Amino acid sequence: MTTEEEIWDNGLQSERTRLAWVRTAVALSSGGLAAAGLSVRHGLPALAIVGFALAALCGGVLLTRTRLRFRRVQAALHAGTPLNAGFDAFFAWLGTLSVVAGAFVFVLTVR
Repeated sequence: MTTEEEIWDNGLQSERTRLAWVRTAVALSSGGLAAAGLSVRHGLPALAIVGFALAALCGGVLLTRTRLRFRRVQAALHAGTPLNAGFDAFFAWLGTLSVVAGAFVFVLTVR
């Protein structure tokens, strides 16, 4: 048995990565929807609602891409090639920044 075979756990790394992306996507989508709903009910400016809705949309996009990302990670691990997660990271950052922008508007308008 080679050293590489001894440390290889047949997919658990990519499964943990997949679960982390799913947690991020669910947090963005559910948190964004809840915050957008609260913003609508309290009559906050449209900018806050749009920010939270964009976060929910980004979370939904990440969640739908979960299967594709998992397959790409598996293939990259087995082939020993680097993985470019730029597209998914962009949506994660965009969703996070949307939450921050929505929260900023929320804090400035609620007294």
